[in-house]
Amino acid sequence: MCNTFRAYAGSHKEKGMQYIASLSYGKDSIAMLEVIKQHNMPLDRIVHVEIMATDTIPADLPPMMEFKGRADKIIKARYGIEVEHIHARESYEQHFYRVRGERAKTNKGVMYGFPMVRGPWCNGDLKLKPLAKTGNDKTSYLGIAADEPNRFHNLTDRKISPLVEHGVSEYEARKTCERMGLLSPIYTQSARGGCWFCHNQSLGQLRLLRRQYPEYWALMLKWDNDSPVTFKPDGTTVHDLDRRFAIDDSAEEGYCFKKRKDEYQLMIKT
Repeated sequence: MCNTFRAYAGSHKEKGMQYIASLSYGKDSIAMLEVIKQHNMPLDRIVHVEIMATDTIPADLPPMMEFKGRADKIIKARYGIEVEHIHARESYEQHFYRVRGERAKTNKGVMYGFPMVRGPWCNGDLKLKPLAKTGNDKTSYLGIAADEPNRFHNLTDRKISPLVEHGVSEYEARKTCERMGLLSPIYTQSARGGCWFCHNQSLGQLRLLRRQYPEYWALMLKWDNDSPVTFKPDGTTVHDLDRRFAIDDSAEEGYCFKKRKDEYQLMIKT
């Protein structure tokens, strides 16, 4: 239990204050809703920031979008509050092609392109700004587990973690989601949580994206052609990754073909 934040939790509701749960649909934020319910903590709203890749394509992959729709119904039935899906005025693509104005500190007149790894515009403009518009007099509930001390610096008197307050670990949060049938596919399938175009993804995740969603990968290649900033900070472009993955896939296909051929020859001999 983290005593630092104990004074701000509980059933007492401060007059004029909104209590808002920030929902990501990950195990911790969903388990957080159950902890709030069990301990009679005040809750007025449940908010999720929906990021769009383009005007018509969500930032989440199809399995995650399907899960969110199903989860919303269960959450409404169990907690009596409908999840609010808020979003920025712009999609990722729209901001990507925006040109920096005269007030910009650097790169005036230059298109944004891919976000930088440090201080990425995508997090600030597409996620944090919409959350900031949910109101001033509010207490936010965050899905930070009790065994994530490296994230405790995000907690304040107005940013509270019910999981930290009541000593709920990541493992316990997952078990809670499993019991309720609300475990996200990011823990059971190859689908990645978060934006499918994120520059922080691992090579394995990007390789899966190329294989499973070629239409999304084609869009990333298009953005790569236009961006003044490379996809990775070390200078790696999406086209570099595309060539690397193509070679890997070709080698894998060759290995599988040889294995099948050897197995066939063995079968004939026996």
